[in-house]
Amino acid sequence: MNDQKKTYYIDVGTGHISSNATSSTWSYKIHADDAEITQLRDLFNQNYSTEWKNFFRAHVPFVQYHYDRENDAYDSTIQQVYGMLHKLGDEEAKTHIESMNILPNES
Repeated sequence: MNDQKKTYYIDVGTGHISSNATSSTWSYKIHADDAEITQLRDLFNQNYSTEWKNFFRAHVPFVQYHYDRENDAYDSTIQQVYGMLHKLGDEEAKTHIESMNILPNES
């Protein structure tokens, strides 16, 4: 297994991970090894699946957002994504993520 860190460019909105800065629009620059990229890809895939569940659930009008476990799952996973991006990101990524206040406070 290759533990050497490489530079990747991430677009959270689309779940796109690229090793080329010009291949698409990107929001975050990170440095990660193969295992970390696999873990990030798994989180994006998990959220994609949850988005489909949310789409179908959205057609059930009597379920409120704050009582919906699919939305809770999505929120939890997106926090994990941003946690990884904060951990692996460059200074600009870290500063931006901190300004979003999306990460849980560590006491």
